[in-house]
Amino acid sequence: MTDQTFSSDFLRTLEARGYIHQVTHPAELDTAARAGIVAGYIGFDATAPSLHVGSLIQIMMLRRLQQAGHRPVVIMGGGTTKVGDPTGKDASRPHLTDETIAANIASIRTVFEKFLTFGDGPTDAIMIDNDEWLSKYGYIQFLRDFGTHFTVNRMLAFDSVKLRLEREQPMTFLEFNYMLMQSVDFLELNRRHNVTLQMGGSDQWGNIVSGVDLVRRVDQKAAFGLTTPLLTTASGGKMGKTAQGAVWLNAEQLSPYDYWQFWRNAEDADVGKFMKLFTDLPLDRIAAFEALQGAEINEAKKALADAATTMLHGAEAAAAARAAAEGAFEQGTLSADLPTVELPASEVIGAMLAAVATRAGLTASNGEARRLAQGGGLRLNDEAIPDGGRLIEAADINADGVLKLAAGKKKIMLVRPV
Repeated sequence: MTDQTFSSDFLRTLEARGYIHQVTHPAELDTAARAGIVAGYIGFDATAPSLHVGSLIQIMMLRRLQQAGHRPVVIMGGGTTKVGDPTGKDASRPHLTDETIAANIASIRTVFEKFLTFGDGPTDAIMIDNDEWLSKYGYIQFLRDFGTHFTVNRMLAFDSVKLRLEREQPMTFLEFNYMLMQSVDFLELNRRHNVTLQMGGSDQWGNIVSGVDLVRRVDQKAAFGLTTPLLTTASGGKMGKTAQGAVWLNAEQLSPYDYWQFWRNAEDADVGKFMKLFTDLPLDRIAAFEALQGAEINEAKKALADAATTMLHGAEAAAAARAAAEGAFEQGTLSADLPTVELPASEVIGAMLAAVATRAGLTASNGEARRLAQGGGLRLNDEAIPDGGRLIEAADINADGVLKLAAGKKKIMLVRPV
């Protein structure tokens, strides 16, 4: 966090809501944001059909930029995805075809349209694929134009490279070039769209600083960088990682119900922080939620889940998710919005409860299911079953043709034998 006192609406908002970790040239950026429209960008590689909730803080930064009267620029890494960002990774990224990358970008764009207003106006968001320029460079031209501005000594000192080498994990020359490519992105965006600000997570600081330096050195123009803090939960875990896997933003990868449940299950100490970062709730209202004690904090968690889910999936989906969760957990009712999995009847009737829970994705293993049952946390049709080896009978299937399984107080799955 910076100790700078800001006067621009944009940076004051970022600071008040907890987005700022590092800033280059803070006073100069503050002046620019107060004096006129700042175009700022964040890059997203297209390695999957959906981004996950770990990228949401960056999407919200672009939203804050637009809300403050500036222009957000979304860079889809059609070019850089072909190389792979080595930051924080011990293995090279698998190579994707051009067709797969294009399909991923088209899918990811649908999420950005929920958070940003796109168009041709001075503060409307634009989305650009960096393959537009990166694929046009010849190798000799790229080295001649930009290679002299980067020293291997400095590149080896950046965490994204240094930590990988310290772990004695190989880094290909292809990946080593990623920093140059990201820096050239900033230069190209500055020249083409007058983009003067690059934002990203704190793990991107080295890449961002390199881009800022390149723009200032080559074209002698203003350029700034800003990073968000590494986001962890109150218990020290990585935000957005669950035992069941990534929390995807596209509904095709994760249902609105499961997305609502993710926020509803936030740790008590994280509710206020998450409200500031991931919702548009005003700060005074957030302060009131933060003051709640005991069981009342559950109402704050529901408000967080409502606001976050409404922003991504719409008010109707958020209301349905809340109603389904409250019905299932508080009133014992079922809803079509609850997550449902179909399994062959032969894998359900006569099978052990622990095995069915695992096949349904409720637990990670039969052993986990058995331990959960022994502790009273595995329920079948709202009844705690202490024996994970208990066999499922045809009589356990309710009138709707499903089994209701629950793991603890936070996860429910309907199983439909087919």
